[in-house]
Amino acid sequence: MARKQPSKKSLKQIIVAAVVFWAVVTGFLGESMADNEAVYKGLKTFADVIEMIEKSYVDPVESEKLIQDAIQGMVSSLDPHSSLLEPSDYEELRIDTQGKFTGIGVSISIKDGFVTVVAPIEGTPAFEAGIKAGDRIIRVDGQPVKKLKEAVKMMRGPKGTDVKVTIVRDGLTEPKDFDLKRDVIPIQSVRGATIAPGYAYVQITHFRDQTTSDLEETLEKIEKENTSMKGLILDLRDNPGGVLPGAIQMSDLFLKNGNILSIKGRLKQHTKSYEAHDEASDRTYPMVVLINGGSASASEIVAGALQDNNRAIILGTTSFGKGSVQTVEALRDGYALKLTIARYYTPSGRSIQAKGIEPDISVPFMVIDRTAKLAENRPMLKEKDLQNHLEAESAEDNDDTSSDKNSKSPRRQPRTGPLDTERLKTDSQVMRGLDILMGYNILRAGE
Repeated sequence: MARKQPSKKSLKQIIVAAVVFWAVVTGFLGESMADNEAVYKGLKTFADVIEMIEKSYVDPVESEKLIQDAIQGMVSSLDPHSSLLEPSDYEELRIDTQGKFTGIGVSISIKDGFVTVVAPIEGTPAFEAGIKAGDRIIRVDGQPVKKLKEAVKMMRGPKGTDVKVTIVRDGLTEPKDFDLKRDVIPIQSVRGATIAPGYAYVQITHFRDQTTSDLEETLEKIEKENTSMKGLILDLRDNPGGVLPGAIQMSDLFLKNGNILSIKGRLKQHTKSYEAHDEASDRTYPMVVLINGGSASASEIVAGALQDNNRAIILGTTSFGKGSVQTVEALRDGYALKLTIARYYTPSGRSIQAKGIEPDISVPFMVIDRTAKLAENRPMLKEKDLQNHLEAESAEDNDDTSSDKNSKSPRRQPRTGPLDTERLKTDSQVMRGLDILMGYNILRAGE
């Protein structure tokens, strides 16, 4: 039986909704009447297509899904970082930026077709119960799990509620059940340690609302361990970015004055400049910042600010090249719109869009071992490789011949759990940074 055709009223509602949405996104209400007429003609065609699909497509379809897909297609065609967020995706984004959620406290991934524990987070229900890295999660509350997103959704829930997780572990002859109580789980984005007397290593995995305060706590702890701080290695490799205020605050932590960045958009409120402030803390020790092709967005803001203000030596390989700023606006029914609103510029006025931050000292990642064997590397995707990527405002083409072959090697420092300082000693970029800091202090001592 053919589906009932949409009424004229429903089609009119579709057109009105599309007009309003298009007006918000493009600001066409201020354009000429001729432009408005062209838009209305296009929306009429859109309504005609919806009607034809509902009437004649081989399988029944829902008008709501068709419209959502059409909006998603429209927004995603603008650039790779603009999108319509479904309620579940919007909630995940909020959790990620806020830095905490309620669950059992495991970092998981898909390995060999199984949902596998990368590492339990120290101090969480999973950690205290004895769940280990490498455990394969096969059931949650008796329900089989095979997909990552499905497993995450099932293990999260209100604080204090019970959940049963069933795992398979090498060495065990049968699956093992863990009866857990969900709790608030902090998302760790900062880890640090002393790697030589007076020299600190700090890894930032993501920029969240509390990342800078976590960094300050980490530095204070390391500074107490050392009678005098001689240098800091700030590791921003494979850091995809995060919230803009976090990048500004972190840059400000190490700068006493000067510009941090400027952003320029079509609207006046999207054009701003951010300056450093002279803080009470006296963190003037030498710095080396590590970057690679996975360092993007907020990571590039920090690296660019410290580089242009001659505050740190940037070491590694060219960064990702995401020089744009997005805002997330809540919509009705739990949806949200993530939209690119501006390009950003480093203190010297550079736009790194589709270009990236070039290191002061180019050092590829290698594993230092007895055979000095080069790590298995693969090319990393860059902003300029993404479909519909924004171009820098400068008309000059960027022929990046320095292909970043700095991959996420299996010997790279894990992103969860405590730092493995012994593994850091096998990381060529970390050790090169430490050599530079030590050499600088030796020369300075002789002045």
